[in-house]
This record gives sequence, structure tokens and C-alpha cells, in this order.
Amino acid sequence: MRETRFTVSGGLTLAGEVGGEAGSRCVVLMHGGGQTRFSWMNAGKALVAAGYRVVNFDARGHGESEWAGPGGYSLAHHAADLRDIVAAMEGPVALVGASLGGATALRAMAEGLQPAAVVLVDIVPNPDPRGVARIRAFMQAKPDGFDSLEEVADAIAAYNPHRRRPSDLDGLKRNLRQQSDGRYRWHWDPAFLGREVDVELIELAETIEGARRAGDTPVLLIRGLSSDVVSDTGATILKNVLPRLETFDVAGAGHMVAGDRNDAFNDGMLHFLARHFPADAVAR
Repeated sequence: MRETRFTVSGGLTLAGEVGGEAGSRCVVLMHGGGQTRFSWMNAGKALVAAGYRVVNFDARGHGESEWAGPGGYSLAHHAADLRDIVAAMEGPVALVGASLGGATALRAMAEGLQPAAVVLVDIVPNPDPRGVARIRAFMQAKPDGFDSLEEVADAIAAYNPHRRRPSDLDGLKRNLRQQSDGRYRWHWDPAFLGREVDVELIELAETIEGARRAGDTPVLLIRGLSSDVVSDTGATILKNVLPRLETFDVAGAGHMVAGDRNDAFNDGMLHFLARHFPADAVAR
């Protein structure tokens, strides 16, 4: 993977990476809210090994991308960024989006984007409000940051008890900024959480139009069976809109499926793409 930059509408610069052979079929990866592109590190490697061209970027206000500030983080803004990035690609693209990334894909489709295939990772237009609220509470819990990586690991373990606590904490640094006071803070703009949960849920509900416009686009929902965000009801609502929707449930995984069970996640994603968007097909 080589680092690159994308300039999107409004002049904002987003940091990203591109891997794989030029001219190969392209898969665009979109991380969840509060994460960075490094959450896709293993999935990106697996896609490149399978013969795909991979585009992986930090969403606005996340990781190494520029911050948009208050009012700059609606789904409409994220979807516009995605459309700008896809417009620069040649040939059809597949989208893989986790949580916020999946909602961004649905919103972009509602506004006319036509991907060749879509993988939604633990997100539906009608998520469980309790799960959404729990995520926000975790993200807002330490506005003054953490004293150490050990404190960060403890907070993550308390939030996500079914995930094994890492013995090597250096990987946590990809999602953190160590600032001049020596404290670690999350690698995203605090203004990202400047809106009420109810506003976000209304935006998510509106992405059902993106699902309706998917038409014959192959769509896979990968769900963590321990998730408190995607309920059976939410999955059923999406299935009613997309009768051809495929589902892949991952045991032992919560909302962050790829991080909890990466091998199982990769297997489900690659199997779906091999059938509906094979890497060895002509890219153009």
C-alpha cells in the first residue's frame, strides 16, 4: 500500500492508501466512526493478495485527514467525499463500509452512486438506538485524554469485553494522537460528535432510500452476532427492501466485526466479492 491524498469538494484533503495493480478491479474501504484507515490493514492486504486494487482512506476529521469542524460531518458530507473519490477511479468499484462507512455507502447510493457490489459491515438503516448511544458514550467518555496506552487498552477492554486485550499496545497508537501535554487523545475531531443521537438516527433511517436504489446491486450484510447495533429487526427491515440481500453472521464478534474476528470477516467478504465482483474479470 502506498500513501496518497484525495482532494474532495470544499477543498478538504483526505489521507489514504492505494494498493494492488493499476487496472485491476477496485474495492474502496470505509472505516467506522472514530476509527482510521488502519482498521482495514489486514482486510486490505487480503484484497490485494486476491488480485484487487484497493483504495483505503481516512474519513474527514479522522486519522490523518483534515478536520471539517462543527457542521461538517453529516452523512451528506461523507457521501459527497465518497462520490468524489469514486469519480476519480476507472471502471466499476465495489464498496466495503463498516458502520459509518456503510451508512456513507447507502447515502451515496441514495444520491445516485452506482457501485458494482456493496459490503455493509454491521450497519443497517434502522440500528438499535441503544447500541448507537453506547458507542457515543464510549467515544465521549475521556475528553481530556488518557495518561497511557495501558489506560486506553483498559477502556477498550471494558467497552468490548469479548475482544482479547492486546499484549503489544503499540498498535493502539494508530487511533490516537499524543499531544504536547503527553496525553493520548482519539485520532478524530471532537466536533464529529457535535450532533444529537436522534439526528444521526434520522439520517441513518433516510439511507433506506439508498438501499431501495440498489436495485440489482449485490449487497452483503456482515453482522457480528454479539453486536448491539444491528438487531434481527434491523436486518429484517433491510432484507424486506433488498430481497436479494445476502447475510454473513460472525460468531464471537461485536459491532467492530473485522477487528474482533478478522479471518472470518475476510473469508465472508472475499467469498462474496469472488462471486459478484471477481478480481480476474476485466476491470473496464
